[in-house]
Amino acid sequence: MDEYELVDLFAGVGGLHLAARSLGVPAVGIEWDAGACATRRAAGLATVKGDVRAFAPANFPGANVLVGGPPCQTFSVAGHGAGRRALDDVQRFARRMADREDITACLAELNDPRAGLVLEPLRWALAAVDSGCPYEAVVLEQVPTALPVWEEVGKALLAEGYSVAHGVLSAEEFGVPQTRRRAVLIARRHGTAALPKPTHRRYRKKPFGTTDDLALSPWVAMGEALNRPAPFIVVSNCGSGGDVRARGRRTSAEPAPTVTGKISRNRVIAEDCTALDRLSHSEAGCLQSFPADYPWAGKDIYQQIGNATPPLLAESILAAALDLDRSPAHTGTGSVR
Repeated sequence: MDEYELVDLFAGVGGLHLAARSLGVPAVGIEWDAGACATRRAAGLATVKGDVRAFAPANFPGANVLVGGPPCQTFSVAGHGAGRRALDDVQRFARRMADREDITACLAELNDPRAGLVLEPLRWALAAVDSGCPYEAVVLEQVPTALPVWEEVGKALLAEGYSVAHGVLSAEEFGVPQTRRRAVLIARRHGTAALPKPTHRRYRKKPFGTTDDLALSPWVAMGEALNRPAPFIVVSNCGSGGDVRARGRRTSAEPAPTVTGKISRNRVIAEDCTALDRLSHSEAGCLQSFPADYPWAGKDIYQQIGNATPPLLAESILAAALDLDRSPAHTGTGSVR
């Protein structure tokens, strides 16, 4: 199988879509948020505006690859935590879905309905299997606290003949100038599923070095990604992984902490503590590895950016899932080919 077409659930502003385009894979995204749809339209990305729950594989008969990054607010350590508290319920619901039980009423009883949205990709994948046209590959990503859900989804897909791999990836290990961690699931109908191997070193504050580390490219610093003339320091609103307890400072010689929708609150200062301009939409997007000229549009742009999947990370994940060769390595300068 070397002809792919991708349908992207919860498509957001297009991080996975840009990755697919870079790999030469046509894609269409489903997104309900008006602002994200405005950005997608400005970027020329094929988009269906609507709720993924109102659609099914039959609405996209040409798609043979399913990807998705369901809303993460309820699972995020930066959110209220309804999803974390509901993890046991969601995992149980996944098992019932694998047995082809209708759990619609159960999902409606969750305190936060967004927690149940994490199971929509499983509904789509099982519906495709039952129709006789299973997806060739399934790729899912979420915050690290959702990994137990992906493990349960993986069991369901294993039972349907897929090879499955899942784990937590660090974005800076794939050229993104940011220490964002994501739980990822890759399932393949043919071949052996495997997570992508890092292309860059993991960020650590203290000096280090091993033979394996030295074989990889250095992680990409904010100063390399942003067009600012002098060194600077970002005083973060949230720390690594979105954990407010880990908030702190990063210099322009380091990757950014996790980019969230609150990144506009981060102060930017010079080395002498003089206040500098805060991060613009373009700069915040570059820290997610979007092109510097990406056409952000609509309302709540910082939130759109914070919700996005970093295109560089997505490209490595998709290339691994579809067994595709990537084009020459990214430079980490905020541009996507």
